[in-house]
Amino acid sequence: MHMLLVCSALLLSALSAFSAETISINRDDTALDLTKAISIFRDRGETFQVSTAPDSEGIVRTIEVQASNRETAGDWAVMVLANTTDQQIDRLIVAPHFRMAGSGLLWPDLGSDRIVAMTPSSGFSLDRLDNNDADIFSITLNPGSVVTLVAELSSPHLPQVYLWEESAYKEIENSYTFYRGIVLGISGLLALFLTILFVVRGTSTFPAAAALAWAVLAYITIDFGFIEQLIPLSNDDLRTWRALSEVAISATLALFLFTHLSLNRWNDSLHYGAIAWVIAIVLLSSIVLYDATIAAGIARLAMALTAAFGFALIIVLSLRGFDRAIMLIPAWALLMAWIFGGWMTVTGQVDNDIIQPALAGGLVLIVLLIGFTVMQHAFSGGTFQQNLFSNVELQALAVTGSGGIVWDWDVGRDRLTTTPDLGRKLGIGVGALQGPAKNWLKHIHSDDRDSFRTALDAVVEQRRGKINLDIRLMTQENHFTWYKIKARPVAGANGEVIRCIGTASDVSGQKRAEERLLHDAVHDNLTGLPNRELFFDRIRSVMALSAVDTEIRPTVFIVDLDRFKEINDNVGISAGDTLLITVARRLRRLLRPHDTLARIGGDVFGILLLSETDPTEIANLADQLKKTIKAPISFAEREFVITPSVGLATWAPSRVQGDDLFKDAELALHQAKRFGGDRVEPFRPAFRDTAGNEVQLVADLRRAIERSELTLAYQPIVKAATGHVSGFEALLRWNHPRRGEVSPSEFVPLAEKNGLISDLGRYALELAAMQLMDWDAIMADTPIFVSVNVSAQQVGQRDFVNMVDGILARYPVRNHTLRLEITETTLMQNPEQNCRVLENIKKSGIKLAIDDFGTGYSSLSYLTRFPFDTLKIDQSFMRSQPTNRDVMLRSIVDMAHSLNLDVVCEGVEDDEEVTLLRGLGVDYIQGFVAGAAMSSTDAAEIVIRQNPLIITDAAAE
Repeated sequence: MHMLLVCSALLLSALSAFSAETISINRDDTALDLTKAISIFRDRGETFQVSTAPDSEGIVRTIEVQASNRETAGDWAVMVLANTTDQQIDRLIVAPHFRMAGSGLLWPDLGSDRIVAMTPSSGFSLDRLDNNDADIFSITLNPGSVVTLVAELSSPHLPQVYLWEESAYKEIENSYTFYRGIVLGISGLLALFLTILFVVRGTSTFPAAAALAWAVLAYITIDFGFIEQLIPLSNDDLRTWRALSEVAISATLALFLFTHLSLNRWNDSLHYGAIAWVIAIVLLSSIVLYDATIAAGIARLAMALTAAFGFALIIVLSLRGFDRAIMLIPAWALLMAWIFGGWMTVTGQVDNDIIQPALAGGLVLIVLLIGFTVMQHAFSGGTFQQNLFSNVELQALAVTGSGGIVWDWDVGRDRLTTTPDLGRKLGIGVGALQGPAKNWLKHIHSDDRDSFRTALDAVVEQRRGKINLDIRLMTQENHFTWYKIKARPVAGANGEVIRCIGTASDVSGQKRAEERLLHDAVHDNLTGLPNRELFFDRIRSVMALSAVDTEIRPTVFIVDLDRFKEINDNVGISAGDTLLITVARRLRRLLRPHDTLARIGGDVFGILLLSETDPTEIANLADQLKKTIKAPISFAEREFVITPSVGLATWAPSRVQGDDLFKDAELALHQAKRFGGDRVEPFRPAFRDTAGNEVQLVADLRRAIERSELTLAYQPIVKAATGHVSGFEALLRWNHPRRGEVSPSEFVPLAEKNGLISDLGRYALELAAMQLMDWDAIMADTPIFVSVNVSAQQVGQRDFVNMVDGILARYPVRNHTLRLEITETTLMQNPEQNCRVLENIKKSGIKLAIDDFGTGYSSLSYLTRFPFDTLKIDQSFMRSQPTNRDVMLRSIVDMAHSLNLDVVCEGVEDDEEVTLLRGLGVDYIQGFVAGAAMSSTDAAEIVIRQNPLIITDAAAE
């Protein structure tokens, strides 16, 4: 039985025998890495047996080692050393307590005691040397000896074991000590300097940079082992301190990024996210007390994520021109390189003795670059001094900024205030717009937020300029109100902007007026379609594109509604406007988005067709236009059928200008009208010959204006009560050298069509003013007025007011008055602008009359807005049925008198009508009964005959 037990023991011993790799040593080896030649045995209990390596005689023995510490018993390491020389060799076996290389990322090895004791298979026992950074054993190898060493491990990990020649080890340790001292000194001075900078300059960037520097200093002190020179610590304590230092670096790095880039200024998500991130990292310190390894792993991962997010954020802000981000690029690029090197080190891809101190030095260099970055701000700007301004100074600055609400931004504390509270005025809550500037963003229109941010950042970063912004702020009803912010920066002693002060003014009314004027300038007021100017601009643009793009081949349609004027005259302008709106809607439905429909005249529409280039499809569209317009239109229980005349011209190489294409379409339209209308006429070159007469007439009209060949005829306007002449309406007459009398109904439309109406209108005004001045010399005591009709194009001119003022200055009068007559159709084309023009005209002393009143529906709503003196009732009322006529006339006269307007009734033909109008209270009458148009000499004689005193005075002189 005893023999069986012995055999079993020998069998188990043979199974547990280990043949380790033998390391041969000679005297020239100063440092050998034994790590890969060591065999590790874990959980083997307090007693460990192993077979030795064969000695010089080839004998293999079995040795048994008893653990000296029950708490660490179970983990063993075996190595074999052979002295192949004939001399005795003394060496040191060194096992570092901590080594960054291969320590791991998520659950890193933070260091500990590695070897409790070492037992040789032969020779003297090994002496342990005192050292805080490593387990060091002294071993002597006899000549030709082979020694198997059994190491009792205090930790299951043995990251590195070196065999050092003693003098070489001391030399390398001295070199590292010198290097570590330099790095530690630089780190300490940098941390102290940034702390002093924080005391001098109290903004948030400097304490964050100082905190990062102190965290790096703490890490280096622990990594270099200097802390053990100050405080006796066990290896367990060192692990805790090492984890705390890594947590501190990660937290302060995130804090510095947050404060330096001012992430709390504009974006709440970044603001709260950064705060939560920093707090989460700081809370890791509590995990350190539970498990330092877990805390250190999370800290390392958090540092990598912070660096990556910071790099992306810096690139984005740099592209936007943020100076602080641009200056941080070098330091952050070095940090990214350091993170990459650290990752390769802790994962074991880089494994040497130099990498750990090199990474420590690189970390100090990163902090040094960060320090240089923040010092640029420290020496280039100043901080806000509390209570720098008195109330009087604030008021003075607000007056300089000009405005209603004082707008004050304290840049240093990032506090924006308005006095009185703008949030209360907008109804969004008291204090809603008080505090950080980012509080404004959620109340600003999304299209204006970037300009608001950019303006504030530009002033702060560039330290110059002014804030001049128009922004839309949301009210309680979710409407937007325009505010103009005008402010100027106030710089501190060193040039940094510390405050921006100015005003915020409500400019909503001005903006609405500008938008309306801008829209009305290029759109028709009735239909909302583009007007003639915008239509021509689009034609020119498309023609320019067609020269470089062969796929762009435009076609221009001009659509004229036949006998549309008869509808206005017989049914009223309100019916005509309704028909125009209906036709516009029908035409718009036939076109595609990239085609253009415009109203280019009273009853004329223009179409710029881009969606079709095939002649067949263009012809089909023309037929559809005709059929669509001819469909009956219902209005006031009546049906109207309108026929169109359509002229069209398509792109051709010979037409290089947009005007050419439009003129050819006009010629085609003219031919369609000549053939009786209700037809579509494509342009043909022969049409140009037909248009020659019209072109010649336009040239003759231009020449007649230049040579003063046109004259004025004067139609009397008499007082209804007395029958005496009070004034005249001036009517243009043209006696053509070859054609004789040319009707105004022929040459006035030509003037409007060919851009001569402004010159024609100026000519008529000058003749009328000149005649008034002549009458003023011979009939000074009899006030006479002369009315001149003004077209829509004249009123819409920018220099119309200046032109009228110039005429009045050249032809001054004392008692006589120049009066301008404007039709309601003219007024309604651009009411907002026309109202302003007429107000300026009225200031010049000119009387204003609204002509053809009652032929449309728009005048009633706008009558009180325009500064009129006289209302002229259209002659169509006198031709109406007596019953309806009397009621309507009475209503118009009563309304006009209640508005302090004189009333002139046109088209009065007999004494019976005069008696009726007198009874209704009409002030003046005009028509056959008052007299036909006459020359200026005849007009003067009539006035003189009804005022005999004029003759007496003239004879006395």
